[in-house]
Amino acid sequence: MNVGYHCRRSDGLCHSRVMNTRRILGGWVNFDGETVSADALEAMLAAEGMSLQDAQFESSAVGLVGTGKVGASIVQDADSGCIAAVLGRPRWLDADASELAVLRGQAAAAVALYRKYGANCLQRIHGNFALALIDGRNRRLLLAVDRTGTERLCLSRVGPLLVFSTSARAVARHPRIQAPLNRQALFEYLYCHMVPSPDTAFAGVEKLLPAERLQLDGANVRRDFYWQLAYDESAAADEAGRKRRFIELVEQAVARQNDPRPTGAFLSGGTDSSTVSGMLGRVTGKPAETFSIGFDAQGFDELDYARITSTHFGTRPHEYYVTPDDVAEAIPLIAAAYDEPFGNASAAPTYFCAKLAKKCGMEVVLAGDGGDEFFGGNARYAKQGVFEHYHALPPALRRMVEPLILNFPLGSSLWPVRKAQSYVRQARIPLPDRLETYNFLHRDPLADIFEPAFLGEIDADRPLALMREAYFRCASPEPVERMMHLDHKFTLADNDLRKVSRMCEAAGIEVRYPFLDDDLVAFSGTLSTEQKVNGGRLRVLFKDALRGFLPDETISKSKHGFGLPFGVWLNTHGALQTLTRDALSSLAQRGIVRASYLEKLRREHATEHASYYGVMIWVLVQLELWLQRN
Repeated sequence: MNVGYHCRRSDGLCHSRVMNTRRILGGWVNFDGETVSADALEAMLAAEGMSLQDAQFESSAVGLVGTGKVGASIVQDADSGCIAAVLGRPRWLDADASELAVLRGQAAAAVALYRKYGANCLQRIHGNFALALIDGRNRRLLLAVDRTGTERLCLSRVGPLLVFSTSARAVARHPRIQAPLNRQALFEYLYCHMVPSPDTAFAGVEKLLPAERLQLDGANVRRDFYWQLAYDESAAADEAGRKRRFIELVEQAVARQNDPRPTGAFLSGGTDSSTVSGMLGRVTGKPAETFSIGFDAQGFDELDYARITSTHFGTRPHEYYVTPDDVAEAIPLIAAAYDEPFGNASAAPTYFCAKLAKKCGMEVVLAGDGGDEFFGGNARYAKQGVFEHYHALPPALRRMVEPLILNFPLGSSLWPVRKAQSYVRQARIPLPDRLETYNFLHRDPLADIFEPAFLGEIDADRPLALMREAYFRCASPEPVERMMHLDHKFTLADNDLRKVSRMCEAAGIEVRYPFLDDDLVAFSGTLSTEQKVNGGRLRVLFKDALRGFLPDETISKSKHGFGLPFGVWLNTHGALQTLTRDALSSLAQRGIVRASYLEKLRREHATEHASYYGVMIWVLVQLELWLQRN
């Protein structure tokens, strides 16, 4: 029998401020030798609510590197004159470096590997990490983040000074940077609901992309990618062998992320979280502690599926029902937690799930993020395949067919013709632009949404330009794999990982992602596109391999996501209405979004599709609350 913890009240799961558990790395380098006081580090730490007492740092004549005392390693190597800091949990493929990491820490291992291989040392590091290494004797700096973008690094350069940190806000607060807000990034936030890399919310401050490194050699800066997912179907075994290998790799990935400390798993009831929860029980040989969130709102609660998984694997379930009061309390906390505006509303249930795990004694929690982006789990992959059939037609035939369909007499009144016209209009738009056809900012002319002065400052095409860069940088020519590559960058690294990692950090618990294991990611590149998406089937091999391990109901359920019924609750909950009204009234005075548009948005939310319009209201409220603090 399952023994669980079921909670429908707050019971202390929320509090008024973010816990001071920031995992941070930062510093600067100046090879011209200009002295910069350690007071600059204090200013950077203060941007994240920390002080020098919360940090450890090493300095030399050309630079300084500092970290928080949580999840980081730092060293100054007398033999080489290098200073290095590593944040995260890297896995060293070099045996000597791996041994050194155990004896002297991750940063010492990084220095040894750098001395052996130079900047190519990154190809011998797996796992999640942010790395900063100053080679003062050779006037070199190396910055890098891991292959999936689980960790992050931001940077800014003024003359010979280059400042870096895992926090964009910390870089912006360096006394020599003092970066103002980036109004272009505010537009990108409203378009994407986060600020996509390499941009940040601060002018002149940029983020590294997944698997990107920066090398500063004297005065010369070079940025490139030290890794790219390879696609090679010939490297894999037969179908049965691939399924066995997938299961082996998933079990290995969960085992690598398990910890001697109390470790549990998020369980939403979906395929990914169910797989991680089941594998955690198999790896440890005991029932996994699982943590699930519910909502007392029709169409949003998935606890029934989480319970099916829990019963199937015999986990120890812990559940919590998020209330409108919880959300009203958490909204300002979420805005304060992020160094850039962040508009993914599922940050709220993620926070409460992490708080529940913390309250139940967990120190580490495993999350299922990454399965969609590497194994073909997003519904749009199948939907866009239907439109791609149109591009398989000869261009001459398309030129002949298009005017016949689009200009058909009384076409809009005839259902079959109207559907055909809609299909052609969408199919004509190339990928990846077609993915944004339904973007909220396309519902109205931009001139009706934004103030003229603001609109005159921004490049409205930049969000799509960033998407095109990620889409076409993929090593595969297949549209499905290019969409997955795009989602790796935009949906996963820029959005979901930021959401989960920061909310877990705010709750005081460490999160790990088994589906981002490097061996498992590399395996995904050996699968054919048909083993990822085949017609309307998603994650084909993934699900076929898990039949018999997961409950049948989990395999067959449709994808739901981790939505928050904010828009529904906003219609009736007084505290949410007051908070929203005040935030939007304040935002209307900032010269960004037209007051008339904000009022229109509130009217449409109150009269129809509350959940749909609630998404954009949440995004705007989070922007205003973040601006008030920054």
